[in-house]
Amino acid sequence: MRVFQTGGLAVRQLSAVDYPLLAKWLSDASVLAFYEGRDNPYNLAQVEQVFGSKADRHVTSCIVNYDGTDIGYIQFYPVAADEKEKLGLTMSKTIYGMDQFIGDPSFWNRGLGTQLVTAMAQYLCQQLHANQVVMDPQTWNTRAIRCYEKAGFHKIKQLPRHEWHEGEWRDCWLMSYPLEEGGEMP
Repeated sequence: MRVFQTGGLAVRQLSAVDYPLLAKWLSDASVLAFYEGRDNPYNLAQVEQVFGSKADRHVTSCIVNYDGTDIGYIQFYPVAADEKEKLGLTMSKTIYGMDQFIGDPSFWNRGLGTQLVTAMAQYLCQQLHANQVVMDPQTWNTRAIRCYEKAGFHKIKQLPRHEWHEGEWRDCWLMSYPLEEGGEMP
């Protein structure tokens, strides 16, 4: 099922037929360096287990397609009340989180990540009525952070020792989209 399309970029819901492609991407060291960690490659059985259970956790998993080629993965989910509280977010707002990667490195450095993140944030706000969209990239991942900033996200605060990656706890940035009227953070 198509979630949205803008120009040559299309996002559709993940299905079991996509699992081998995810296993390919999530066993590629160049992708894993930025997503999940090179010490955590996935085989097909792990993809089936992890991605098959995401719907039970209210996560919408999607494949990103560009001009007819599947190039990446994106997921979005409503941020639960306990997570809002932990992150210091406004409890009464509809807040979505999202995570993504371009799984085919030949499509890196083309601006497609910025296009994807911009389009998904707009979709979440316009179609799902999100007041705010958040992400938590690791602080060392400057390429991703710059992509998200180009898409309209802003750093809210640092999250110390927030994510386990390649054998250690890593600091992350809590980033938010959009700025509210008057330039205040949501």
